[in-house]
Amino acid sequence: KEDFIPQKNNEVKMYVCGPTVYDLSHIGHARSAVAFDVIYRYLKYRGYKVTYVRNYTDVDDKIIKKAVKEGAAAHEIAERYIKAFDEDMDALDVSLPDFRPKVTETMPEIIRFVQSLIDKGIAYVVDGDVYYSVRKFDEYGRLSGKKIEELEAGARVEIDERKNDPLDFALWKASKEGEPWWNSPWGKGRPGWHIECSAMSQKFLGGTLDIHGGGKDLIFPHHENEIAQSEGATGRPFVRYWLHNGFVNINKEKMSKSLGNILSIRDALNNYPSEAIRLFLLSSHYRSPIDYSPDVLSDAEASLDRFYATLQRMEKEWPEIIKKKADKKEKERLLQPVMDAMDDDFNTALAIGHIFNEVHRVNRLMDEAGESGNSSGLIPFLPAVKEAFKEIGSVLGVFNKTTEMYFNEKKKHLSISEDEIKKSIEERNKARRTKEWARADQIRRDLEEKGIILEDRPDGTIWKVKR
Repeated sequence: KEDFIPQKNNEVKMYVCGPTVYDLSHIGHARSAVAFDVIYRYLKYRGYKVTYVRNYTDVDDKIIKKAVKEGAAAHEIAERYIKAFDEDMDALDVSLPDFRPKVTETMPEIIRFVQSLIDKGIAYVVDGDVYYSVRKFDEYGRLSGKKIEELEAGARVEIDERKNDPLDFALWKASKEGEPWWNSPWGKGRPGWHIECSAMSQKFLGGTLDIHGGGKDLIFPHHENEIAQSEGATGRPFVRYWLHNGFVNINKEKMSKSLGNILSIRDALNNYPSEAIRLFLLSSHYRSPIDYSPDVLSDAEASLDRFYATLQRMEKEWPEIIKKKADKKEKERLLQPVMDAMDDDFNTALAIGHIFNEVHRVNRLMDEAGESGNSSGLIPFLPAVKEAFKEIGSVLGVFNKTTEMYFNEKKKHLSISEDEIKKSIEERNKARRTKEWARADQIRRDLEEKGIILEDRPDGTIWKVKR
């Protein structure tokens, strides 16, 4: 670990590789987006002025292939899935970056960038294609730890005889029939994948970036090639701090199309509240792999239920106390361990652990106050807890709803309608009146299996969503 020291006072230039928009985004995309969203939020919370750029790759082999398959234009495919990605991000409460450039809107900058590499003698043109000369960049492999000698064997698998060296990679691709193209000094064509991010980051952030992020799968070759071409063009360090998020596994298996276990963000949102998905994604350190399964999502939802139930209890049992002004020192005491965790390489897992330690403590103190009839110990504590939770929630992007909103939204995910619940309660009440106790108990169990808890009160039976 290193101390984070931005190159200019409290200003932070941050670039994160965004999606290639040819299909619905999956839970792996959500992991990256949520992780860097929290990093963005936390840096701003700590007083940094952050300029955050996340791109769309809207021209690519996969987009073209999808367009051919559907008989559509490539730009139509790209725009469709940009819209879908934006909707998914909004559902997950992911903040909008300051800039969201598209490759197709950055073509003049990409062409100028490629030309500068040709002018410097570290890129060359072959039949309308432009390649980067990897061996002319002495530090190639420093990010991934790969050595040129090790890469040579793999590069020989797909030899292109036109290249000066099997390791050289494409900066510009000559157009093929039916593909989108742009005019360039080397003929009609489109950019290679790696050059896009170098050009876009330079356009919006310039010079050296403070933070560059993305998934671990991008370290090689994408980020390695970004370093080579960016430092080759500018002669300056490209990035001060590289941050890479870990993979999402599905039921302990790597998520892949060949295994048929790709989980779209939309499918996840159909089954779980957005805050539960977000809490799950933040419950492991962003660099670590994380395993998605129905059980862990249910656990995340149960944790949210516990949090909001605690807030609801504070509001109902101690309404006058929580309206009081928070004690500043008590609030700082609550926030400090969370901030220490976040200062330690954005350790959201540890931060969330501290939050739930306080949830446990709040409930214990409320129990003690209720039993003793003495609420004086709650007076400096509860208002500070409520404010601290709100402040932390604004950074993590969870715990931000009112209790009423949260529990009402949970009803939407039930497998049974409110009318059906009411009919079941009426049927149970009838069974109880006629002393059919086994039938009444069975109705209660059936509702509980569907996430409904019944509570018998002197004024009648009420129902709640299971917590």
